[in-house]
Amino acid sequence: MQQEQQKLAEMIQGKKVAFIGAGVSHKTLIREFVELGAQVTLCDKKQRLEDFGAYADTLRQLGVALSLGEHYMDGFAGQDIILRTPGFEYYQPPLQAAIAAGTLVTSEVELFFDLCPCEIVAVTGSDGKTTTTTLISEMFKAAGRRVHLGGNIGAALLPMLPEVAPEDVAVVELSSFQLISMRKSPKVAVVTNVTPNHLDHHKDMQEYIDAKRNILLYQDASCRAVLGYENPVSNAMQADCKGQQVWFTRLRETDNGAFLRADGMLCMAEQGIVTPILAQKDVQLRGLHNIENLLAAAAAVWGRVPVEAIRQVGSTFRGVEHRIEPVRVLDGVTWYNDSIATSPTRTVAGLRSFSQKIVLIAGGYDKKIPYEPLAPEIIAHVKCLVLMGATGPVIEKAVRADPGFAASGLVIEHADSMEQAVALARKNARPGDVVSLSPASASFDCYPNFEVRGRHYKQIVNSLQ
Repeated sequence: MQQEQQKLAEMIQGKKVAFIGAGVSHKTLIREFVELGAQVTLCDKKQRLEDFGAYADTLRQLGVALSLGEHYMDGFAGQDIILRTPGFEYYQPPLQAAIAAGTLVTSEVELFFDLCPCEIVAVTGSDGKTTTTTLISEMFKAAGRRVHLGGNIGAALLPMLPEVAPEDVAVVELSSFQLISMRKSPKVAVVTNVTPNHLDHHKDMQEYIDAKRNILLYQDASCRAVLGYENPVSNAMQADCKGQQVWFTRLRETDNGAFLRADGMLCMAEQGIVTPILAQKDVQLRGLHNIENLLAAAAAVWGRVPVEAIRQVGSTFRGVEHRIEPVRVLDGVTWYNDSIATSPTRTVAGLRSFSQKIVLIAGGYDKKIPYEPLAPEIIAHVKCLVLMGATGPVIEKAVRADPGFAASGLVIEHADSMEQAVALARKNARPGDVVSLSPASASFDCYPNFEVRGRHYKQIVNSLQ
């Protein structure tokens, strides 16, 4: 057994371990923990074993104890270890009571950080996390490094542990829900920006900011922190940095970090030396926000990969699904899927990436974040606004209250479904127009996540005759 896997076995053997929920990563880990000798309890809102479908047979075979239904959190009592999911709020009283009673509360990501034998590079922020994380991963791969990519980006990391070697690199995307209880920081930490988000889960903006800060707080002098210069919250996190701190910015030159020079060249400045990396015209990603993501990635890997690897990725990488993703051209209208835009700032970045006014499909689940800052951007960049979901009326109210609305000529439509939204967008679009799904809202009113929403939208658009 590999050394790190042996440490995990020693940690959990004979221990009472509760898992909150049976998501994809927990299903893998429940089996592994049982096989390593833990006494496992599954705590889940589902009412009966049969509600787990085919997984019910696995739970029977493994002999997993169950704490189900309305009082599923009663199963926290008496446990040695509790593994929470990112979606389970850390400050819920039953979980805090377990901590006070001496239970170790951790998560799949936290255990990976504790046991991982290789260098970890991690990214957080309100916007740009997935693209920046993916760019970093691709840059390491281009340099010939073996990469383990996971975290909030979709893949569970702890099950990868047996395959991780000390010379590898782990590239991890971290959400505020994962970071809120983290007590270990990565070797290289990137904070893209911090803007209002997830305020339906965090008690206030400060709790959200403090969760993000955990990516930096446990670094030491040997670590690197890459911070977005232009965002006041990420900029202020310079005070939390204990090792090397560098910036990224596309709006000014810096002598310490990655920047977009006035002549359109992406550059890196370090110890008084400025190294040109790549011309902006050669970047394949659409939108100025993606120039920032590329700068952040370059600053993160600088000195760890050759400049040529950064240049190669920057000039060939075309983006991640659901991020201003081209869907099709029909009757002269170009359709884009930007379903990742679950907050106003993401939608603003998407709108600014087009040089013309577009038809925008927006709205969805309400995360209790303000939409007033989005209104002038919609008026400046949108010719027809198709709204849906719980935030549809909220967005419309903010737009109509903006001083520029009366003279804008903006058309506002409302849809009860994605199918109707696409139909209304098509009705209002003319040859040469752009239609983009960029909701400025989460998807949970109609879809389990933004990926499912984006794929449904693409399916509808691709089926248009």
